[in-house]
Amino acid sequence: MKIIFIRHGTPDYELDALTEKGVREAKLLANRVAKWENITQFYCSPLGRARQTASYSLEKTGREAITYDWMREFTYFIDDPVTGRYGVPWDLMPSYWTKIPEMYDRNAWQTTDIYLSNEAILPAYREICEGLDKLLSSYGYERHENYYVTSSAGKKPEGEPEDVIVIFCHLGVTCMMLSHLLGISPVPLLHNFFLATTSVTVLGTEERMADDAIFRVQVMGDTSHLLLGGEPVSKAGYFTEPFQG
Repeated sequence: MKIIFIRHGTPDYELDALTEKGVREAKLLANRVAKWENITQFYCSPLGRARQTASYSLEKTGREAITYDWMREFTYFIDDPVTGRYGVPWDLMPSYWTKIPEMYDRNAWQTTDIYLSNEAILPAYREICEGLDKLLSSYGYERHENYYVTSSAGKKPEGEPEDVIVIFCHLGVTCMMLSHLLGISPVPLLHNFFLATTSVTVLGTEERMADDAIFRVQVMGDTSHLLLGGEPVSKAGYFTEPFQG
């Protein structure tokens, strides 16, 4: 099985829509997506910027997307203890979060003061994990401790293509889903990895033993469609200039 995460195009957050640049990005992305064969199903966040991004790919492929509310962005605000900013529960200063060992632990990050400061954060994270596992279960992958086991529904007859799903969503919630799939804390993912607008992240299941499967990242944050189309990589959500190559 493969999961493809796609971040929305460059956004106008006030309008929850794409900017003109975001539209150009989404159209270049659509040309790329249209070449993908054997996509089992498209999924999408309910937010406008994700739905608008997906719309160009769906029109090109003649497909529809299933929308899940738990795929919305992870916008559960906190007070930044260093800057005083009231906003998303990441973009924290390294002088703060890197000194807390629990931030690097897949379970202990949930016990830190900052992530307990908004009582909606942990239930929302659990909702994402449960929603993702329910989705994977429908494809025959059942969560077992830190990996997945395949049921009969996940075993494809020889010669039949594997399931490939595409999820149009957001930077924050993608990191939360990656955290669950990979068994690591979301905090380093949110702070040490950048997913540019319309970037493509691909995970595949390695199934080396009968009935056992683990997700492994093939590529993270790929923007080749933008570079090939002459569209610069946006720095939206990044605190330095992206490499344009």
